[in-house]
Amino acid sequence: MNRIIPPRFEGTFRLPDGRKLGYAEYGPVDGKPILWFHGTPGARRQIAPEARRLASRRKVRLIAVERPGIGDSTSHSYGSLADWAEDIRVFCDAKGIKEFAVCGLSGGGPYALACAFYLQGRVVAATILGGVAPARGDDAVEGGVSTLARRLSPVVRHLRVPVNRLMLRLIRRLEPHADKAMSLFARFMPPGDKVMFEDPELQAVLTDDLLLGSRTQMQAMIHDVVLFARDWGFPLGKIETPVYLLYGNADNIVPVEHGRHMAVRIPNAVFREREGEGHMGGLGASEEIFNDLLSHWPRRRRE
Repeated sequence: MNRIIPPRFEGTFRLPDGRKLGYAEYGPVDGKPILWFHGTPGARRQIAPEARRLASRRKVRLIAVERPGIGDSTSHSYGSLADWAEDIRVFCDAKGIKEFAVCGLSGGGPYALACAFYLQGRVVAATILGGVAPARGDDAVEGGVSTLARRLSPVVRHLRVPVNRLMLRLIRRLEPHADKAMSLFARFMPPGDKVMFEDPELQAVLTDDLLLGSRTQMQAMIHDVVLFARDWGFPLGKIETPVYLLYGNADNIVPVEHGRHMAVRIPNAVFREREGEGHMGGLGASEEIFNDLLSHWPRRRRE
């Protein structure tokens, strides 16, 4: 496996009800805080090599928080996305983080938007990288993962345990051949994503993250599907936080139309269509992500 920059710190945070959140930190502890919400599947090491380097160079405290049911985070089924935002509020309070930015990749997108809404007094800006759009309610959109989540939710809700066991067995059997399995998987990806997987350093990061996160559990993926199929509980039109939406126009998992759809509804949204990129393209946009989010420090106060 290629040598990759390790996290500065990895550990768990215990919530008031006893649950734990696994997390990893990159960059200086006194840097500007950006919370990273991984994709589905994903865990605390799903941080692109360039983002790891930039965190130190740009003085960013990059914190990747694992969702319930993956890595070291206690498996837990949220009633709504608001519950995640509350966990993040408690986490940041304990870490002395008053203001921060958020970035969500793919399945991490709804969680980032939830923080942008429920914690908009503290979240200075948010970036969504090919994020899942609402599947129900007035902001719903058809196609891609949103439609799939709505259809699968009634089934996976009752199959959490057997699906988790099946995924764990599969990962364990593939672990001795992880590098070859990742290369084989890349062959079946669309052209836009194949470019990303040509980078051996990124392949090493994704393999490392998958093996670490799935060592004991894989229920986060199921929790995500169930939650994505529900009404998000907040209207996109009420998000006042600046939101950057980056979507590849060759993405066949979360179509670029989802980004355009949300950009129309979120008042302070900036939409960027990334030519020829697939679903994993956001992992190659570290410089752009940092430039966007860091431009909001210090926070621009309203008159």
